[in-house]
Amino acid sequence: MIPGLTDLAMPFLRTFDPERAHEITLRAMEAGLYPRQCNVDDPRLAQKIGVLEFTNPIGIAAGFDKDARVPGAILASGFGFAEVGTLTPRPQSGNPTPRVFRLSQDGAMINRLGFNNEGHSAALARLKQRKWSGVVGVNIGANKDSPDREADYVAGLEVFSSVADYFTVNISSPNTPGLRDLQAPKELDSLLTKLMAKRVELASSGVPQRPIAVKLSPDIANDDIAPICEQIMAHGLDGLIISNTTLDRDDLKALTHVNEAGGLSGAPLYERSTALLAKVYVLTKGQIPLIGVGGINSGETALGKIEAGASLIQLYTGLVYEGPGLVGRIKSALIRGIERAGAKSITELIGTRSDDWAAKT
Repeated sequence: MIPGLTDLAMPFLRTFDPERAHEITLRAMEAGLYPRQCNVDDPRLAQKIGVLEFTNPIGIAAGFDKDARVPGAILASGFGFAEVGTLTPRPQSGNPTPRVFRLSQDGAMINRLGFNNEGHSAALARLKQRKWSGVVGVNIGANKDSPDREADYVAGLEVFSSVADYFTVNISSPNTPGLRDLQAPKELDSLLTKLMAKRVELASSGVPQRPIAVKLSPDIANDDIAPICEQIMAHGLDGLIISNTTLDRDDLKALTHVNEAGGLSGAPLYERSTALLAKVYVLTKGQIPLIGVGGINSGETALGKIEAGASLIQLYTGLVYEGPGLVGRIKSALIRGIERAGAKSITELIGTRSDDWAAKT
């Protein structure tokens, strides 16, 4: 759904159901119909995080380009990085349609897609043909009927290590039954032990050691946040993405679709996900790079994520309602924030209001 077409195409796309509009956008981007960024990003937006260099902190979230069809187009349209997936070892069709719903009054979406994707092999073939410069991450998941979900994640790490710039371990989607159980500290310890061992094994055979991040749910019990952070720190993970969609339906304005099963994304998620982000930043003492996701629909909300503790941010639902021009508006707002603070770069703003946000949890 979006950065493939200009803002003028938005009313046209909304005449289609959300999933059809999404496919139209992807096909347009594959055909080269998307806005190109004309100017070089302001160097004050650039960051080097570990081994990765970002020209700006704005990324496209997983779910937009599930099968690695358009990462080059995403980067060319002004994003600082792209994340493809979620990818599972075997292709799967996901849940029955309809499975994506707009809640326009709330600037929100509900989806219960269920990791629909073409599988590892199809995405790997596309990523091997890389013709772009810039950071592309691969979001890995498990098949719904997998007898060993941990093995599915390990397989994803092995298959894509030659082409991914980083990995996201998606254990927080609400649309695969039982998947979120892997976030429990004991289960998380087991999964991370196997993933990190596989990374060491791959490195010993000459495969680049790619950064690994874990994507968390905004619905984590408050008592589990600290133990999860301890596991992440103990295993030496390279990042956390906060957060995935929520099952919460409080305070919505919409009269239709509000009771549909699935994960809610968009503006209503902003406060919850940003408070969780800040709490994790405080608990980890800012030692782990965080990617903030959830409810970003303006320059001000993007800046809020960074001040809460995010080094990078990701968009998706905000683009559905605000159009591709949102990316440029966010960049302008971030530059204004840097100048107001008398800072030299965006890195100086990271976590500057984390205590205020963390107090809201």
